Amino acid sequence: MKKITVLAGGLLLGMAAVGHAQDLRIGMQDDPDTLDPHRSRTYAARIVFTSLCDKLVDIDGKLQFVPKLAKSWSWNEDNTALTFKLREDAVFHDGGKFDAQAAKANLDRAMTLPESQRKSELASVSQVEAPDAYTLVIKVKQPDAPLLAQLSDRAGMMLSPKSFAGADSASTVGRNPVCSGPYKFVERVQNDRIVLEKFDKYYDAKDYAFDKVTFFAIPDSTVRLSNLKSGGIDILERANPSDVPDIKQDAGLVFKPVTGLGFRQFMFNVSNGEGAKNNPFSNKLVRQAFQLTIDRAAIGEVIGGGIFPPAQQPFPLASPYHSEKFPVVKPDIAKAKALLKEAGMETVQAQLTFANNTIEASTAEMVQAMAGQAGFQLSLRPTEYAAMLAESAKGNFQVDMRGWSGRVDPDGNIFSFVTCKGTLNDGKYCNPKVDELLRKARTISDQEKRKAVYDEAQTILQDELPSMYIYYQPWPFVIQKKVQGFDPYPDGMIRLKGVSFSKG
Repeated sequence: MKKITVLAGGLLLGMAAVGHAQDLRIGMQDDPDTLDPHRSRTYAARIVFTSLCDKLVDIDGKLQFVPKLAKSWSWNEDNTALTFKLREDAVFHDGGKFDAQAAKANLDRAMTLPESQRKSELASVSQVEAPDAYTLVIKVKQPDAPLLAQLSDRAGMMLSPKSFAGADSASTVGRNPVCSGPYKFVERVQNDRIVLEKFDKYYDAKDYAFDKVTFFAIPDSTVRLSNLKSGGIDILERANPSDVPDIKQDAGLVFKPVTGLGFRQFMFNVSNGEGAKNNPFSNKLVRQAFQLTIDRAAIGEVIGGGIFPPAQQPFPLASPYHSEKFPVVKPDIAKAKALLKEAGMETVQAQLTFANNTIEASTAEMVQAMAGQAGFQLSLRPTEYAAMLAESAKGNFQVDMRGWSGRVDPDGNIFSFVTCKGTLNDGKYCNPKVDELLRKARTISDQEKRKAVYDEAQTILQDELPSMYIYYQPWPFVIQKKVQGFDPYPDGMIRLKGVSFSKG
C-alpha cells in the first residue's frame, strides 16, 4: 500500500513541477535521523546538512580542503594549535552573526553534549579559543592528522548558538535546526519529506538557483526511479544497480556515478548489553566462520551489478592506506563448519537487522542463503535505518548491516567504529592495543609510517573481526536531463552551488 501511495504522490509532484520551476526535489533511499549535526549518525542527514549547515572547511572534487566559513588555516610549528581566519560576512538563519565566539560555542557543544556523536572525532582537542572576533584557535593535546578532515564534516558544522541555549536544546535543535547554509529549514514530515528554502542573506546566495529544496524519503528503488521518470523528483541518490541499463537508455535521464570513500559492513554485538549475552556472534570463532560463508564477489555482481567492489578493510581501493596485506577472504564452507564445531555449535540461530530498502533486503536474503550452507539460521529483521541505528546503540541487536559514507582521512573510516569508547562502536568491541595503535596513527603525518601503524591495527582486527566489510560504497546518482551543473563528489554529498534547471 505504501508503494502505491508514494508513487502516486510522485506523479502528482511531477505535474506540480511545471508551475514551480525553481523547486528542486531530491529522492533519497533513507530518511535522515536527527537534524542536529552534533548528534546525527546517518549519511542521509549529511546530504541535507550540505545545503542546510555550513562548516568551517569543505572538500572539492579532488578531495582537497577548500575554504568555507574559514577563509584560511594554519598549524603552528609543533602541530599543536590550528588557527582559522573566519569569514566576516556570514550570518545564521535567525539573523545572528557568525564569528569566532559562535564557532567556539559549537565546538564546545560538540565535545561536551552527552549525546554528541562528534566526541571521538574531537578527542584530541584540549581547548578552543577566540582571541578576536574572526580568529579561532583550536589547541590539541598532541598532533592530530585527521582534525582538519573532521572539521570538513559534521564536527565543523555551525549552528546558531541561540538555538542550543537552554536545558532542552538537544531535542529542539534536531526538530528545528538553525544553521548558516544556503538553505534554511522550513518543515519535516517524518519518513516523508524535509523542506528547505533559500536563505537570501547567505554570502554566496547568487550562486544558488533554487527557491526551495525538498528531500523525499523513498526506500523502494523502483518507486524512487518511477518518481524520477514522472518528474516527481529531479535528482535520485543511490540508484539500484539493476536499473542502470534502463536508466542509460532513457533520453530524459543522466546517470552520474562516482566512486565513493565508504563501505557496507556487518557489525557484531560483541559485548553491548543484553543483546550480547546470548549472541552467538560474541564468540570470535563464530564471527570467523560467518565470514567464510560470504561470497563478497557474488554480492557485488548480483546485487551491485558489478559496481560494488568487494571489501575486506575500511580503506577504499583508491586510498593510499589500502593494504595488500588483507586480500578479500573467499568463502570456504568446510572451514566454516569446522570453526563452528570448534566453537561447540553445529548450527547458529541469530537475527540479522538491516535497513528496509530494496538493496539491503536483497543483500540480506542472499547472505541468509549463503550462511545457511554452513549451519547459520538467520532470521531477517528489516527496520527503518535511523531506528535501526538507535536500537543498535542501545545493544538491541545481534548483527546488523550498515553503511558508512566514508571520510577523506583514514581515521574517519576506522577510529569511531572499533576503539573502546568510539561513538559508532555499537558492538562495544574493546582491545586496548587497537586503541593505542589508532591513537598513535592520529599523531603521524608521514603517510608511509602512518600506514604501517594502520596495518598493525588491522592485523588484530582481521583476526578478532568485530566488523566485517562487504563492499565499497559507490554513489550512483541519476538526474533529470534538465538539471545542469550537478557533479557528484566522492563523499556522496549533493552540492547545489552552480546547479540549475536548463531554460529549454
